[in-house]
Amino acid sequence: MAALLRSCGAGSVKAFAIPRSSSRALASVKFVPPLRFQSRRRSFCVKATSSEEDAAKAAAAVANTGAPTIFDKIIAKEIPSTIVYEDEQVLAFRDISPQAPVHVLVIPKLRDGLTHLGKAEEKHSEILGRLLYAAKVVAEKEGILDGFRVVINSGPSACQSVYHLHLHVLGGRQMKWPPG
Repeated sequence: MAALLRSCGAGSVKAFAIPRSSSRALASVKFVPPLRFQSRRRSFCVKATSSEEDAAKAAAAVANTGAPTIFDKIIAKEIPSTIVYEDEQVLAFRDISPQAPVHVLVIPKLRDGLTHLGKAEEKHSEILGRLLYAAKVVAEKEGILDGFRVVINSGPSACQSVYHLHLHVLGGRQMKWPPG
């Protein structure tokens, strides 16, 4: 397998597994250095839109292979992460490329076909509610309960880059509207 890497400065890289047969999808991917910003809580970066779109398209090409995602490896503790919240069904950890002073990902521990919100079925109702409740708990733990945003990117047009449903909990700064 080849790996698609997204870098956000030294030591901050996201990796996505891409089968060799999909390597051609990577030929058009161009990586632009991220812009660095400083905040009073921690630094975060903003990526160029075209790189995000290309990464999302490449990830979508292999979304339904059933191969373990980077999130499956984090759940299995094969890849280290900074865990913010965990219960029997949900795991929340800091994003390695934060887009806000607080940027935490909330994921179900069991994928159960729920690679993105567009694949949700009635049987997923309970875990979807659990994920939203976990987002509230994360916001409370992070001290941003007075203002935070929950984002779900669903599919390549929304720049979803990991096909394991996940919520982004963002806060620690004034959010703008419209979001994008």
